Amino acid sequence: MFKKSKPAVVLILSIAGAIGILGFILLFPKLQVYWSGMTVTSNKGVQSLLLKDPLSGEELASVLVAQNIIDQPEDFIRVAKYKQLSKERIAAGMYEISPRTSYRTLLNGFTKNAAGNGNAEVEVTLTFNNCKTLQQMAGKVSKCIAVDSASLITYLMNGSTLEKYGFTWEQFPAMFIPNTYKIYYDTDAEAFTQRMAQEFKLFWTQDRTAKLKSLGLTSPSELTTLASIVYAEQSRIAEEWPTIAGLYLNRIRTGMKLQSDPTFKFCWGDKLEGVQRLLAVHRSIVCPYNTYLIKGLPPGPINLPEAIVLEAVLGAPKVNYLFMCAKPDYSGRHNFAVSGTEHLENARVFQNWLGEEQKKKQR
Repeated sequence: MFKKSKPAVVLILSIAGAIGILGFILLFPKLQVYWSGMTVTSNKGVQSLLLKDPLSGEELASVLVAQNIIDQPEDFIRVAKYKQLSKERIAAGMYEISPRTSYRTLLNGFTKNAAGNGNAEVEVTLTFNNCKTLQQMAGKVSKCIAVDSASLITYLMNGSTLEKYGFTWEQFPAMFIPNTYKIYYDTDAEAFTQRMAQEFKLFWTQDRTAKLKSLGLTSPSELTTLASIVYAEQSRIAEEWPTIAGLYLNRIRTGMKLQSDPTFKFCWGDKLEGVQRLLAVHRSIVCPYNTYLIKGLPPGPINLPEAIVLEAVLGAPKVNYLFMCAKPDYSGRHNFAVSGTEHLENARVFQNWLGEEQKKKQR
């Protein structure tokens, strides 16, 4: 049996040591990335983070430090660089970050997926209600998602957009049913409109479409237009909605003008806000929405009514009423009448009451 010489042993050990050192040198960067990736966030509770714009890894690290979510930015940046997360690969949006989330998991969550959203991106709450126009709706929507109101209106007014969804500009508000929706923050104008079209189709089932036709209406936009008038006449007492709808349907069937005050007020924009005594000069404004001048429904809704109002109008009962007048009190309710004579008396009583109330305020 041969014995290795001492120099040979030394040489072998030297080579093994060199290989070990070289291996460590080669593996060290990956080990660093691994250790950095295992570093955890410093937030104590679940923390929401809104990224309004895509950020680079360094910019994102600065934001997270400022929000007290991470306290080892060099580790975060190291992992981001290893994953080659450029600004183009980090998705804007809303995120909810749990305590002690590893930097590796955190960065995976910010990474843009095939749908264009962050892997861990959560939806934001979008609510729009009490809007008279699409412009007002756009203003509320722009506060919830990453689209400015001017860009949204420009997209909605585009002829190709209107053609795509089958509406005129006047009818288009009917497609936007106020509600609370869950939607990604980085939704653009086109995606938002597509989402509203989907919600519109979900609402207008075969059963509801059959109901509107049984009322003598031909389209969802007509039903929404009627509902918008009903809501403008009565926004406080929901139980009156079906009766008011039945009254106006009677007028449409008999060929009477609707003569709804909110329609001519819509023509004036905000100029009649707070005005209680409406005059003939107000009613004489030439405008396609003025139902004192035109017969039938106006060309589109005068506000965006919620689904509950649409449902109430769809359930309008058969009534004999043709007239309505506010009650002479502060209840917000109406007196309904079948004949013009009865209505004129109701109107006289209300005007006298209103005059006396105004005198009291001036004393």
